[in-house]
Amino acid sequence: MKALVLEQQDGQTLASVKDITSEQLPEGNVTVDINWSSINYKDALAITGKGKIIRNFPMVPGIDFAGTVHSSDDPRFSPGQNVILTGWGVGETHWGGLAERARVNGDWLVSMPEGLNQRKAMIIGTAGLTAMLCVMALEEGGVLPESGEVLVTGASGGVGSTAVALLHKLGYQVSAVSGRQHNAEYLLSLGAKYVLERESFSEAAKPLEKQRWAGAVDVAGGELLAKVIAQMNYNGTVAACGLAGGYQLPTTVMPFILRNVRLQGVDSVMISTERRIEAWKRLANLLPENFYQLATSEITLKDVPATAENLLSGKVTGRVLVNIA
Repeated sequence: MKALVLEQQDGQTLASVKDITSEQLPEGNVTVDINWSSINYKDALAITGKGKIIRNFPMVPGIDFAGTVHSSDDPRFSPGQNVILTGWGVGETHWGGLAERARVNGDWLVSMPEGLNQRKAMIIGTAGLTAMLCVMALEEGGVLPESGEVLVTGASGGVGSTAVALLHKLGYQVSAVSGRQHNAEYLLSLGAKYVLERESFSEAAKPLEKQRWAGAVDVAGGELLAKVIAQMNYNGTVAACGLAGGYQLPTTVMPFILRNVRLQGVDSVMISTERRIEAWKRLANLLPENFYQLATSEITLKDVPATAENLLSGKVTGRVLVNIA
């Protein structure tokens, strides 16, 4: 079977498509024939070696996949069943989804929800699951459509694109922030009411600024997140899930203690299976059909290394689907 294999030589990460055997697959109680995977920001960091994502080589990257159960020692899964995997360290510490087959722990799998197929599931992928968890965090923080505008940063990327589409479907008024203004029409078509330039958030944040946002989904971190926090409405909630703009947060306690602002971290890697199932069901029901056309480009396994470089360079819009079959 074919797989994208990462190896390290003289401190450099090398990615190439190779033939592997079933005997080389790591331990697990369910073996899956993979048909679709995707490229996420974390995948791109791992494949290019620009992030310290992988410690042990060789490694097959790919933090998510959709496929069909080939064989199973887990009573919850049987041959021929359609399944999804996201997170759990797969593609980082355990061989992942950029291969024709994977062997994994059954606890890491979710059955395909009604209304989705394997291709659609990977158009959503880890990025879309994370976006749904962010939207759920806003809801649980008391942010309702009538509460006011909701901001989405990094809106041209996978998480941001899906968050815009989900929030619009749920009736929120969405403002999308992007550093790529040529994507404005794309974001408006997904449901954004306004598209804002990232440069308008470039000045260092004051402890408190004019209240603008009832809620926010942030993938950037760093100074941009600090700016957003300073602009939150009273009782606002920010769901933070990324660090594309930096891992530090140069903010103050002022928005939290004077405006009752909530900063909710969102992790999709180790989130419980019950929470995953709930999120996947909602994704299947909420995302409109045009999302799957608008937000997707499709590549094959051999295209992955170059695409990973492009993603980190800000040249990729929406989701990148990898056709494994």
